[in-house]
Amino acid sequence: MKRFFILAFLTLTFTQLTFGQNMPEPKYIRKANDTYNSGNYFEAIKVCQDAYKTLGYKGTIRQKGEMAYKIADSYRNMQIYDKANEWYGTCIELKYFDAMPEVYFYRGDMQRMLKEYDNSLKSYREYKRLAPNSRVKEVESAEAAIEKYRDFESEESNYIIRCEDNSTLNSVNSKEFDMAPSFADKKGKVIYFGSSRNSSTGEGVDPISGQKYMDIFSAEYDASGKPTNVKSIDTKGVVNTTQNEGTACFDSKKKKLYFTRCPNAEKMDLGCQIWTADLSGEDFENPMQIPLKLAKDAKKAESVSVGHPCLTSDDMMLIFASDMTENIEGEKSFGGRDLWYVTFQKRSKTWDSVPHNMGPMFNTAGNELFPSIGPKGQLYFASDGLPGIGGLDIFVAQREGDENKWSGTKNMGIPFNSQGNDYGMCDFDGRTGFFTSERKTSTNKEYTSDIWSYSIPPNLYDLRVIVYESGKKTKKLAGAKVTVTVSDGTSWEGTTDAKGKVSWNEKPDKKSRWILVGKDFTLKAGKEGYYEDKRGAKFSTVGVDQSQTFVLEMPLLPIGEIRTPEVRYPVSQWTFINDATCMSKDSLRFLDSMLREYPNITIDLFSHTDARDTDTKNQVLSENRAKAVYKYLVEEKKIDPRRIRPFGKGESEPATWEDEKGQKVVLTEAYINEFKSSDPAKFQKLHQLNRRTTAKITGTDFNPDTAPPANPDFSVFKPLPK
Repeated sequence: MKRFFILAFLTLTFTQLTFGQNMPEPKYIRKANDTYNSGNYFEAIKVCQDAYKTLGYKGTIRQKGEMAYKIADSYRNMQIYDKANEWYGTCIELKYFDAMPEVYFYRGDMQRMLKEYDNSLKSYREYKRLAPNSRVKEVESAEAAIEKYRDFESEESNYIIRCEDNSTLNSVNSKEFDMAPSFADKKGKVIYFGSSRNSSTGEGVDPISGQKYMDIFSAEYDASGKPTNVKSIDTKGVVNTTQNEGTACFDSKKKKLYFTRCPNAEKMDLGCQIWTADLSGEDFENPMQIPLKLAKDAKKAESVSVGHPCLTSDDMMLIFASDMTENIEGEKSFGGRDLWYVTFQKRSKTWDSVPHNMGPMFNTAGNELFPSIGPKGQLYFASDGLPGIGGLDIFVAQREGDENKWSGTKNMGIPFNSQGNDYGMCDFDGRTGFFTSERKTSTNKEYTSDIWSYSIPPNLYDLRVIVYESGKKTKKLAGAKVTVTVSDGTSWEGTTDAKGKVSWNEKPDKKSRWILVGKDFTLKAGKEGYYEDKRGAKFSTVGVDQSQTFVLEMPLLPIGEIRTPEVRYPVSQWTFINDATCMSKDSLRFLDSMLREYPNITIDLFSHTDARDTDTKNQVLSENRAKAVYKYLVEEKKIDPRRIRPFGKGESEPATWEDEKGQKVVLTEAYINEFKSSDPAKFQKLHQLNRRTTAKITGTDFNPDTAPPANPDFSVFKPLPK
């Protein structure tokens, strides 16, 4: 449903633009003005274009500009963006902006719809120059929306949307307007929607749209998700008449229908109303208009429109859209069409007659339309006043409690919103439903209103495990066995590849997956040469409401000595060097982290020296350096002292390294001295490799309740022999 019809369906009274003339209007100009001012935009385009052509021979530039503006405005109201943009451009060429600065404002809107964002910003800036005090909030909102949503289509979404088929007479969509779906049953298999298709009631054509007057239709969806039995909900004149009917909803029992009825061309001085009808079997009966006090003056009240009804899940609050400027108590609207509400009185079993405004959380200087209630009580609505991508966007707010309190109003984003008008959200369970959109499709070159379905495919979970050596994250472990155990008792195994990875997604049959929804998973990893992984890792898909890849990193402790990052000491001392040359305490974080990560392991610390001193002195020096590490972990990091034993190795166990030829060499004093003269840098480097601290895991079952006390000598440094 094009935007002019959206708004016309709410109100059939229009703001009439008048332009002063110094002389009587020619008959063809008067006819063009009358057609345009009546709101019959479909007819106005042709009549105004004829007048524009006639003026080309004998009219003034001002007259041509006025007629070009009305052609552009008619196209704009019919949501034909490209043609409206062209005609607003003609207005600018004719300098009609001197009389009507809104030419630039509306052209900015059309350019925004056409994704010409830079041109749109230029048009808005020009409008602000010409009319600095007009439409300030609207322009600011439009400019902010461009900056925020110009990359709108780059966002990702889990939803799959689809324009419903229009290829057959039994299709939900037709070549005419189809809009505002709602569920008519509790299983979500039947929808009601408005349509102006050729099978609508009556023979008349709506001069606003050029199509038949709208009726309410229904469609049933079979087990495969295909619509069947698309038909009018009423052929007896109870709900569907020769007037416009649409935008319907049921109460919670699916027995009472609330719908909008708008007068036809013969009664265009009257506004739209909200009606109800009772469902009895397959027929409707007892049609009644809901009496609302819309203005103090009775005549004025008749021209106020209300429509787009929706009921809260408790049936106690009726929310709707209206163009009333204020209620009889003086409560004012925020501009355009606002959302209003009335509450149900249980004692009298009637609705309050005085509507109240839904407030600034929802309403703006623009238009707020098509409210609907979601399965969790959330309120969906469409707005062109809140920041969005273009035209009407769908927004949502969450209800708090049973009162009129709401929070978290937000734009629904893609794929629900587009550069076209998007509205009429119909949410069944948060995962499936319908909405209305006027976006372009591959088969539709012009914006038109169609019903779209949306769904989230079943959540798909993948598992990826990376096994590495504890303390050396870059050392990935190939050939590690990973066992996965599920909370339902099932389990399976896998082996890591050369990069230390193993993953699971689809099973070999391609029909099922390893990781299922609503399960808890426990993982264990193991490899020869490494301690048994007693802790393992865990993850869960319970409560995870979107597809996800679980990535788990699993470290394994190696059996044997573990070399720590470099720790340096001053010559013949055991205090740590902790400066720009070497942050020894940062290196010791490796041991601290390992002991905290594995609270049940015990270790022996070994400190080694190079060979450049006596054996006796190097032995004591290495013992003191091992004790320095011990005291750091125990006294500063508060590690249980019973888990650590420090030992000095002196120069007795030289390190091994791999030379330039790939040969492993023991760094004996004799070997290192070969480079003393020929390669002094290498000579110093090899001595440094011998000065090292290593750790060896001695147990993986430390029990603080039964462990013996630590040796007090581990905290006492020995004096160096002279």
